[in-house]
Amino acid sequence: MKLVQPTDFEILETLADGKRNNAINIAEMLDRERSYINTRLPELEDYDLVENVGPASNSALYAITERGRAALNNREAYEDSHTDFEELVDQKI
Repeated sequence: MKLVQPTDFEILETLADGKRNNAINIAEMLDRERSYINTRLPELEDYDLVENVGPASNSALYAITERGRAALNNREAYEDSHTDFEELVDQKI
């Protein structure tokens, strides 16, 4: 799992309240370009950290997954070169 620090964890934080959100709102909250957030969300989805929850398949509303919460809750371990972060996250769920 290759995450972009700190942006990917910040995206997870914006979704940690349990509400769905889209790239436009997330970009505004994080003061980032929408196009950049649009590239990161599919990557996070590939890692099963967020999911596109619709209501339509192309609506791009995202929510954090259980795996995303585990990653966020163990953020400090991501920078530890001796820790297999992906394995750690999988163990936490």
